[in-house]
Amino acid sequence: MKKIAILGSTGSIGTQTLEVVSEQKDIEVEALAAGSSIELLEQQIRTYHPKFVCVFQEEKARELKDRIQDLPVKIGAGMDGLIEAATMEGVEIVVTAVVGMIGIRPTIAAIEAGKDIALANKETLVTAGHLIMPLAKKKGVKILPVDSEHSAIFQALQGNSGNKIKKILLTASGGPFRGRTREELQNVQVEDALKHPNWAMGRKITIDSSTMVNKGLEVMEAKWLFDVAIDDIQVVVQPQSVIHSMVEYEDGSVMAQLGTPDMKLPIQYALYYPHRRFLPGERLDFWKLQHLDFEKPDTDTFYGLSLAYEAGRTGGSLPTVYNAANEKAVAMFLDREISYPEIVEIIEDCMRAHHVIEHPTLDEILSTEEMTYERIHSRR
Repeated sequence: MKKIAILGSTGSIGTQTLEVVSEQKDIEVEALAAGSSIELLEQQIRTYHPKFVCVFQEEKARELKDRIQDLPVKIGAGMDGLIEAATMEGVEIVVTAVVGMIGIRPTIAAIEAGKDIALANKETLVTAGHLIMPLAKKKGVKILPVDSEHSAIFQALQGNSGNKIKKILLTASGGPFRGRTREELQNVQVEDALKHPNWAMGRKITIDSSTMVNKGLEVMEAKWLFDVAIDDIQVVVQPQSVIHSMVEYEDGSVMAQLGTPDMKLPIQYALYYPHRRFLPGERLDFWKLQHLDFEKPDTDTFYGLSLAYEAGRTGGSLPTVYNAANEKAVAMFLDREISYPEIVEIIEDCMRAHHVIEHPTLDEILSTEEMTYERIHSRR
C-alpha cells in the first residue's frame, strides 16, 4: 500500500485525488489537511480513515474534534498542523494542493523529511523555487507535477534524458474571454469569469485562468521544474484543451501529451510514477475531434502574462509580489470589492513599487508577501 498525505483535501485537486484513491484501492490516506470546510472534511475522514487531520482555522478544528469524537483520529490546527501532516512517519508522498503561499513551509518540511512531493501548489515554486529545487536535489526527493500542463511536459521528457530541450510549449485554453479586447472586459462580473470553457476548477484558479495570470504563474513554475530559461518557455493558446503541453528538442522534434481535460490523469500519474494505471473516463475520439487550433496569446488584452515574464526574468522577490498581489486582488474581485480589470492593474502597481531582493530567504519571501498586501490595503 502506498501511503500519502493530502494538503488541501477539500479543494478541487484534493477531492479528485481522493477519487483516484477510491478507484485504485491500493493507496492509504495517512493525513488530510483543509482550511475550514469541516462538513466535507468529516465525510472524508469517515470514508478514508486518516490517522491525522489538520484544520487550518483553529475554531473549526475544535468544532471538527467535537463532530468526530467517535473516531480514533488526531486533530491539529494552523501551520503546525499542516507541517505535522506533511511530515508524518510512514507517508511516502505528499500531495500539496493548498491554495497560495501557505503551502511553502509544509512543502519544505516534507522535503526535509524525505517525502516525495506531488505538487499542485504552484505558488511554492513561483516564489521559492530557488530554495525548493536545490533542497529536493540534496534530499533525493522527487517533485512530481500535478498541474496538467507541467505533467504533460514531464511526460514528454520521459525517455529523453540527456537530450537538449530547445523550447517548452506551454498550452493555454485562452479562458472564457479569449478574443475580447480590454474595453470588452471592463464590465466583466464574477459569474462571467467563473465560466471556464473546458475545465472544472476551484474559484481562484478559474479567475486566474480568465486573466491568463495562471499561465504566467505556470511559466515561472516551469522555469524551476524543468531548469530552463524563462524565454525558452512559449505560451501557445490551444482552445480545445486537448494538447496539454509540448517539448521541442534541439533537432526540431516536438513531443506532445494529449488527453481529455481530466485532472485525475496528472494526479494519478504523479502518485504512481513511473507506472501508468487504468483510469476510468472519457477517451479522445479523433474522428469527432477533427481539428486542433493554435493561437498566439493576446498579451495586450491579457497583459498579466507579460508581467509574469517580466517577474520571471527579474527573479528574486519580484515573483512573490506578482503572486501575492494576484492572490489578494482575486479575493477582492470575488468579494466584489474591485472591478475585473483592477486585478492586473493591482499586480502591475505592486511590481512597479517593489525594491527587488535578489536571493530572498523564506522569511524575506513571506515578508514581501505581507508588504504587498499592505500596499494593496493602502490603495483603498
